[in-house]
This record gives sequence, structure tokens and C-alpha cells, in this order.
Amino acid sequence: MDTAMTAADEAGAGTGYVHGYSESEATRLGEQADTLAALLHAGTVYPAGSRVLEIGCGVGAQTVHLARTHPGAHITAVDRSRTSLAQARARVETHVPGARVEWYRADLFDLPFPDAEFDHVFICFVLEHLSDPEQALAGLRRVLRPGGGITVIEGDHGSAFFHPASARARAVIDCQVRLQSATGGDALLGRQLQPLLTRAGYDDVVVRPRTVYADETRPALVDGFTRNTFTAMVESVRDEALAAGLMSAHDWDLGVADLQRTAQPGGTFLYTFFKAVAQNPAMSR
Repeated sequence: MDTAMTAADEAGAGTGYVHGYSESEATRLGEQADTLAALLHAGTVYPAGSRVLEIGCGVGAQTVHLARTHPGAHITAVDRSRTSLAQARARVETHVPGARVEWYRADLFDLPFPDAEFDHVFICFVLEHLSDPEQALAGLRRVLRPGGGITVIEGDHGSAFFHPASARARAVIDCQVRLQSATGGDALLGRQLQPLLTRAGYDDVVVRPRTVYADETRPALVDGFTRNTFTAMVESVRDEALAAGLMSAHDWDLGVADLQRTAQPGGTFLYTFFKAVAQNPAMSR
């Protein structure tokens, strides 16, 4: 189902999504979600009959896992991109036939739902692209029933540690962080979830790190995360980084080559995601 949107909205204006909407990015998001599903979704339980709102579903990479692990829940998936929603619907229909998912094209700052419509809100890798994540979280309380729960998952590029150590690899990661900041986002958001949710008015905020570690004894994580998720994400902003004058092409290529070595025999890579759960107060504040 669609709500009224402008052409600029469809193009993603103002979303701050530095990674873009290419086919390769959709593939990367899917691989990331599949590789990290057990790590990120462990502990999330939506009972049968629950009304779950997924904000910023994108191409449905996380929606597939929500629908598969909570077949009795009623999932409403929202995104502002018509193209992404079409991809998400196709992905879910392919991987979870018969899943109970409704699709809405809408802006998270102007959701077309009644007050207290949902029992749970799920939002993953979205806040990092917003210029005012606190406002977004506060606004979501309107559609979440009193006492309802919210789950927020974000990464933090400052948590990336790897071997062989490389200042050049660290520099190309910093370019991605700076580009995201320039579009109004924050690639270091994971560490901020507790204060953000608290200031937004939620109760019982609990944040726990979810760390992914990859070396040659874990080839699925080396391929799925180090190489095809994290390094691919950094590589994708090469043109933007060079155009912005953040680094020379020579230094960029050396830095990416060093980052790629962390996925080779003898290399290691560690990254921490942050998963927060909180409750909408039972009584209005």
C-alpha cells in the first residue's frame, strides 16, 4: 500500500543513504542479513498475533528473517522507496512463501497509522542514516502501544579491528565515516543507542554488543562479512571519496588492498553491532 510521496522522496532525497540503491548494494544487504541473522536476531521473540512494524525495510533483507522466525506475527514493513519495496516483496515471496507481511510506502516521520497500532517496532541499520535519530525514535512512540517494545540494531565503524593492522585501511574506513557524516548520518551510532532511546522517552533500555569475529577457521564469516559485507561497503564509496578529495586514488587503492588482506589466510577481522531493546512507557509522560 502506498501513501502520497513526491518524486524527490522516491529518489531518496534527504535520507542520507550514502551506499546508494544499486543492484550490488541490494545484494550486499541480503548477504549481510543472511550472514548475521543468528547473531542479530537471537533473543528477538514476537508471539503469534503480535503486530510488528519494521521501519526502513529496504530490500527486505531483514524482513525475510522476521517473517521466517515469527510466522504467527503480523508484520508491517515500511520504506520510502517504491523500488526497494518491490524488491522486498519479491524477496519475501521467494524465501518465505505465504508470509503475513503488509507493505507501506511512507516516511518514518509521517507514518499513516493510528496511535498505539503496534505491539513491537523493529528498526535495523536505519538510524545511522538520519540527521535526527532521536526525533525519529520519539516519533515512533506514537504508533507503539503503551508498554510495547522496540528493538534497534546499529553498527559502529569505530569498532572495526583487524589484522594485519594498517593505517591505510583505517583511513579508507574513515573516508566512509566522513562521507556518511556529510549526508547527515553517523556511522558511529551504535555506541549511542542507550542515551538516544532514553532521551526519546523509552523505559527499560538495555543495550548489548553483538560481536562478529572472522578468521580463516570461519570461512563463511570471512566471505559473508569481512569480504562481501564490510569491505564491499567501503569499496562502494570510492568514487565519492575521490570526488570529495578525501584521499588520492593511489592511497585509496593501497588502503583497500590492505583491508582485503584481512580476509586472506592469516588475516582476522572483528566488528561490533549494538542491539537495544526498550519499552514505550505504560503511562504517557
